Amino acid sequence: MAKTPIVIENKRAYYDYEIIEKFEAGLVLNGQEVKSIKSGRINLNASYVVFYHQPGPELYLIGANVPPYQPKNALRDYNEKRSRKLLLKKKEIRYLEGKSGQKGLTFIPLKVYTSNGKVKLEFALARGKKAYDKRDTLKKRDIKREIEGALKIRG
Repeated sequence: MAKTPIVIENKRAYYDYEIIEKFEAGLVLNGQEVKSIKSGRINLNASYVVFYHQPGPELYLIGANVPPYQPKNALRDYNEKRSRKLLLKKKEIRYLEGKSGQKGLTFIPLKVYTSNGKVKLEFALARGKKAYDKRDTLKKRDIKREIEGALKIRG
């Protein structure tokens, strides 16, 4: 399965959350949303994945902003922040349903990309980081940057 370049990545998620396990799902979109996403116009900030239990359990992407492809030609009732259904196999949904019941865990969207012409969402089962964990992350990043800088000077 050849992945094309990432359309958008939620870099903030790696800072705010400890990523435990990653998953891939398709998105139910209309035509103008697909064009808009492929041109890189999607915002994953403040978005999350949640379970809805209609007749059966289903996962939805909530809070992702997809502006219309052609704003002057958009449908009148078009909602940029509407809930979008995720396409997963029943076995995967049951597995995720069991994981979602654990305390402190949530589903966070990480990136949107295209694969074989289809728009895919990579999301993760994650646990929120505490303030001291974030400081450790920044400290490690600074040390790594200093080491790489020192190696470039010598090389």
